[in-house]
Amino acid sequence: MQSSLILLQSNHSLSKKEYRHKQDGMPANMNKQSFIKGLKNRCSHLLRHPKATTEPSQLVKVKPRGHKLLLNPTREEALKWAESLDDLLSHKYGLIAFRNFLKSEYNDENIDFWLACEDYKKIISPTKRAAKAQKIFSDFVEPMSPKELNLDYYTKDNITQNLQHPSCSCFEAAQKKVYALMENNCYARFLQSDLYQNILNSTQGHQQT
Repeated sequence: MQSSLILLQSNHSLSKKEYRHKQDGMPANMNKQSFIKGLKNRCSHLLRHPKATTEPSQLVKVKPRGHKLLLNPTREEALKWAESLDDLLSHKYGLIAFRNFLKSEYNDENIDFWLACEDYKKIISPTKRAAKAQKIFSDFVEPMSPKELNLDYYTKDNITQNLQHPSCSCFEAAQKKVYALMENNCYARFLQSDLYQNILNSTQGHQQT
């Protein structure tokens, strides 16, 4: 009951602040009495339904810093990931681990673009290829796109031109730039990360099957 009252007091204070801010510009069809009545109804609802209050633990899944992934590589496989980025990405567990690492850094648009390009190059149908090319452009290249890449003007312009007649190599230049960025930057951080070190430690004693 105490926690509900604290929350109620907080919401009530916020509503009063909003009211003071809007008092001078209140719509003609709303008077002070009806505003206060609505506020009382809202507070009454909060008291009757304490579970409806916003709690971060109910809305967000917080991942601990040392979170574990459901991976099961052998030690030999995990060690091979450190030989090259290509070895890492060509292994299913390595790819999952690397993508989760980039996601923790809010930098997963690079690997997502690279994977999208890999899928794109496998498409044979011209119609499906054109549709996929447009989606990749909308997702990663177009200004203000959801996962816009940090590409130079020349590379973006090259993709725009290629979209007129999309071929298998439509995104080749951009994919190479993104791969080089991951190889020279993100890959080294991944190998030094707690995530990779935890995977190595968990594979102690595993044998190749």
